[in-house]
Amino acid sequence: MFYIGLDLGQRRDHTAIAVIQKVVSQRLLVRHLERVPLGTPYTAVVARAREIVQHPELRGQCALVVDGTGVGAPVVDGLRAARLGCEICPVTITGGEHEHSHNGGAWSVPKRDLVAGVQLLLERGELRIAKALLEAGSLVRELLDMRITMAGNGRIRLGADGFGEHDDLVIALALSCWRASRARIGLGTTRVPGI
Repeated sequence: MFYIGLDLGQRRDHTAIAVIQKVVSQRLLVRHLERVPLGTPYTAVVARAREIVQHPELRGQCALVVDGTGVGAPVVDGLRAARLGCEICPVTITGGEHEHSHNGGAWSVPKRDLVAGVQLLLERGELRIAKALLEAGSLVRELLDMRITMAGNGRIRLGADGFGEHDDLVIALALSCWRASRARIGLGTTRVPGI
């Protein structure tokens, strides 16, 4: 089974795509990393998502997890309208304490939990990133640049911006890993009608 994480950006941040594969040993292998060029319209992002889920290796055996935060809702609508032939799971990334589901299969998940999930998988050796991937170096830099900072108002912020890199690839990877960890219990799923 393949899990595709889609972190949306446009002008300042890249839209990022991470594809992982869950193999028999329950390990997760990062198979593809991609940054979509800045300024790419969301209609083109939907078209790119379609290309990926229709790839012969992925067709019919993948789930797309999309950042539904901010501008994400209309993009999720566009993905659903495109009838991609895969599960679509929107996730709103929050600064909250707990994840929870909403009507229609959408989820709210704290950013800290998403990033901690990737960290735990890496520490356990359950997540492998191929060095040959075009964006592997960028992903590693983003992972190393992740910081927890305390704002003046006492709020905790987690991110890489301000430390040399954005966290687009990390979030795309974290979304795919989050969904893969829920594969056995079927949480966070929405089937596209008619498929």
